[in-house]
Amino acid sequence: MTEAGTGVVREFLVVLALALVGLLLAVIAAFAPWYATPADAGGTQVVEMHAPALPGSDTGGVAVDAG
Repeated sequence: MTEAGTGVVREFLVVLALALVGLLLAVIAAFAPWYATPADAGGTQVVEMHAPALPGSDTGGVAVDAG
C-alpha cells in the first residue's frame, strides 16, 4: 500500500469545500424569502375561492344530496 500524497489530500479538501458551498447555497435557497415584502404591508387577506361548476350541472357547483 502507498501513502496518500499531498495531491490526494488537496483534491479531497477541494471536493469537501465544494460540497459545503453547495449545501450552504441549498440552505439559503430553502429558507430565503421568495419575494421582497414591503415594510408597510397591510397584512394577510382572505381570498375567496369557488369550486368550478361541472359541465351541464345546474347546481352552480354546490353539492346536492343524492338520497
